[in-house]
Amino acid sequence: MNTLAQPEQQTFPPALNGDASWYEASARQRIDGLLDAGTFTEFLGPGAREISPHLSIFDLPTQFDDGMVVGQGRLNGATVLVAAQEGKFMGGAFGEVHGAKLTGLLRAAAVRRVPVVILFETGGVRLQEANAGELAIAEIMRALIDARLAGAPVVGLIGGRAGCYGGGSLIAGCCSGLAISELGRLSVSGPEVIETNRGIEEFDAADRPLIWRTMGGKHRYLLGAVDAFVDDAIPQFRDAAITLIANFPALNLERLALVQSALAERLARFGDCADAADVWRALGVAAGVDVPDLEPAAFLALVQSLKEDDHDVR
Repeated sequence: MNTLAQPEQQTFPPALNGDASWYEASARQRIDGLLDAGTFTEFLGPGAREISPHLSIFDLPTQFDDGMVVGQGRLNGATVLVAAQEGKFMGGAFGEVHGAKLTGLLRAAAVRRVPVVILFETGGVRLQEANAGELAIAEIMRALIDARLAGAPVVGLIGGRAGCYGGGSLIAGCCSGLAISELGRLSVSGPEVIETNRGIEEFDAADRPLIWRTMGGKHRYLLGAVDAFVDDAIPQFRDAAITLIANFPALNLERLALVQSALAERLARFGDCADAADVWRALGVAAGVDVPDLEPAAFLALVQSLKEDDHDVR
């Protein structure tokens, strides 16, 4: 799919104030707050009516943009390509058209060597488009790696209601940099999937504190699974994206070896931990400190104190 063939100027919902919540905002409102004002041009927007060919078979509603907004704008004066998933449509799940729009954007980035920012909000692949969705995930990952090899940074931002699960988490893991908020969640398998396959004794999907301490943004940042932690305000995500693009690592064998080494060290150190709280203690967090309950400023102060005490964190 050639996502650069039919650009259209996007009309956004009412602008949000400067402290607006990323978690509460729609995909288009997030783009509006992320990019320089008035610079976004959408590719294959609702007017093109590129809808899923599969959902009507199941008598399910469709959406004219299929829950994926892609286009071009400027971020801090520089041209970027941007993709945002709409969590209010099927939980931001990947289907054929949804995935093809992101694949096309990443292929364009590889040719143009332009940074890409992906606004993740997804529960994974649509069950109604399972085969097409799984294929889309593979195509996106290949296109993302090709873009990075061509010198285009690909930055992911995570902080929406649906989290970033399933195939979306695999794509996020391929990015050159990730930023997450305290409300963001990142995991290969979602709570319901784990409970269904392993039982409630393994993971209680109704236990919200368990979800946030296991998959939430603070824990993922402490583990080193993401590169930046931000508050929920949209301007903080914008600042994080600018920083991550400016400091993106080259993708080469040396980088892959460093990442593999870090993963091996993490497994060796925390592999026997039964709960996230055990990981925090191993990192040097004082007993009685409930990490998810900390305000963002207090959490970042904790991370800094762990660094100063020479604990192996971040």
